Amino acid sequence: MLTAGLRRAIGADDPQLRPGPVPGSYTSSLPFRLDPGDPRTAAEGLAARLSEQLWIAKAEVTGPGFVTVTVTHAALARLAIRIANAGPACAESDALAGRTIDPARSALPIPGVDSWPQARAALAAELTVRLATAAGAVIDPERAQVPAPPPPSRGPVAEAVAYAGPDAVRFALARMPPGGRAPEAAVIARHVLANPAYAVRYAHAAAAAVLRWAAALGTRPAGFTPRLLAEPGELALLDALSWLPERVAVAARRGRPDEFAGYLAELAARTIDTMSTSSFTKIPDISSERLWLADAARTGLAAGLGLLGIDAPPRL
Repeated sequence: MLTAGLRRAIGADDPQLRPGPVPGSYTSSLPFRLDPGDPRTAAEGLAARLSEQLWIAKAEVTGPGFVTVTVTHAALARLAIRIANAGPACAESDALAGRTIDPARSALPIPGVDSWPQARAALAAELTVRLATAAGAVIDPERAQVPAPPPPSRGPVAEAVAYAGPDAVRFALARMPPGGRAPEAAVIARHVLANPAYAVRYAHAAAAAVLRWAAALGTRPAGFTPRLLAEPGELALLDALSWLPERVAVAARRGRPDEFAGYLAELAARTIDTMSTSSFTKIPDISSERLWLADAARTGLAAGLGLLGIDAPPRL
């Protein structure tokens, strides 16, 4: 989406993006890699080239050699339609095109392992493959294999799955960094927004509910006027959604699916905040633009959860 388009406009597989100062702005540290001795000159050339793009409102050199790009409001707002129409493909990109990945390490079935570190390592390997293929990489056909059925286990992971459910355990493991603290089944089973394993699925259900209630009243997404999506919360949600394919690619490149799971938790928080405002809870008066945004949030969260191998229920 926007970050994928920005990566192509910059002309680098990894433009080293980070969030800019306002929604719809992105800062790249690429000039420091292009010319370590004089990054500011490299940044000036890059900013000049990016300024020629019609969907970019401003590209400027910031600090000692960063480039900060701000897209037009229309480009940011229209992301709602683009994501909703793209479906699961909204998380895909060509950032890792041309790379071949080895799936061999992802063959260990999670329920059959005896410890949390083993389970985390097995899931991280599996998810890195999933994320990499979504970012354009291909699996080495000579190394591809079908995971064996999990052997019986009565270890802590199996006990947690029995208590909290497979999706809660899977998300908690996906979010667990290397060497991180093992999840507690009693915590990840809780249906509270402070529990990310629940909050991400709840956010998806909340966005789906807005669309369901509107449809019950005969209202569906139709026309779209970009300027009508301008509330701070709406812009923040659009900005968070714009990072989806880039977060997939970066997590795959770094072999850190926990970073992608953390991003989904942030996206969920933005979604819940926005879907809770009166602009979205007063369904009879909801605008078509906000229905598109609810659909985009639902679509983006479903795509992210799908990459983690987790169900995205429309109701909780």
